[in-house]
Amino acid sequence: MDLEFFEPAEAAAIMRCSEGWLRDGAAAGRFPHACWGKGKIVFTSEHIAEIARISEILPSSRLTPDVRERSNTSTRLIGTRARNRMAS
Repeated sequence: MDLEFFEPAEAAAIMRCSEGWLRDGAAAGRFPHACWGKGKIVFTSEHIAEIARISEILPSSRLTPDVRERSNTSTRLIGTRARNRMAS
């Protein structure tokens, strides 16, 4: 069995993020995690890999054309600089 277990502080050090960000994400149900005993949050090595995948932001050029069109139509423009940027 190659599964390792990490407390939030250890997982945060591995991911180079804040412990609070991991705890908040787990508590909100955004990140996979395990709970031991009376709610002690624990992350496995697989959880950490999945959180990295969930948090990944890919370049917009990889989106299909209809996804790009939908995101552009719902973009809220504030100010003239934003309008000029979208026009070019």
